[in-house]
Amino acid sequence: MKEELIHLAPMLRRFAYSLTGSAHDADDLLQNTLERLLSRDIPADVELAKWAFRVCRNIWIDEYRARKIRQRNAYSLEETEEPSVDGEQAIYDQITLGEVDAAMDKLPDDQRSIMALVALQGMSYKEVAETLGIPAGTVMSRLARARIALANFLNPTSMTSSVKPGA
Repeated sequence: MKEELIHLAPMLRRFAYSLTGSAHDADDLLQNTLERLLSRDIPADVELAKWAFRVCRNIWIDEYRARKIRQRNAYSLEETEEPSVDGEQAIYDQITLGEVDAAMDKLPDDQRSIMALVALQGMSYKEVAETLGIPAGTVMSRLARARIALANFLNPTSMTSSVKPGA
């Protein structure tokens, strides 16, 4: 199991970052998730990867609710120290990444977690449904709403410019 968790850790880290929006909080969430997975028995009939994502999401939901109760739910993105490349493309990529990250932060938690599992982890709808314990139809509808919301956040004039006045 430990070897499988070592393989899953980078994927869980990306998922944790997509939920928290902060590298520091993602590290804490990953640590809490791995600690919980290692300290408790995993049901025999459950796939470890799906169980791990579900545990990670549930820990984050608990933490997020606790933050809201303490009125500290405003978390900010931290700058990651990555080597940057000079040039117009690097600047454009950074601006685009920031816009997408900000748009993801505006999504409700249920839509953000599904978007992260599908877009970042490459899971199928069925895998997401099994991982989160929800129907596949719910996954599809939340993902569709998340995609529409992201499109509107990233290009707010696209929806209004396609509709002609008086039509």
